[in-house]
Amino acid sequence: MSSPEIASLSWGQMKVQGSTKTYKDCKVWPGGSRAWDWRETGTEVPPSTVEYLKKQGIDVRVLQTEQAVKEYNALVAQGVRVGGVFHSTC
Repeated sequence: MSSPEIASLSWGQMKVQGSTKTYKDCKVWPGGSRAWDWRETGTEVPPSTVEYLKKQGIDVRVLQTEQAVKEYNALVAQGVRVGGVFHSTC
């Protein structure tokens, strides 16, 4: 399963390849996407989460949204299985 490309990003709106929904904030992973309510977890990535993922051999990048989408889509274009959590108003 490949990761879906983020087709568009503007303030408060994101579209993901393969989904008919327009998201404000979203989670994407190989094979899918869904809305993300940042109030569930906050918008900051706790250092303990980053450490845990790195210990699992997962490359972690915490970036401003526009840069994160560019990097994510570049990895998708290379065929890398990648996931992300995106907040379109930051």
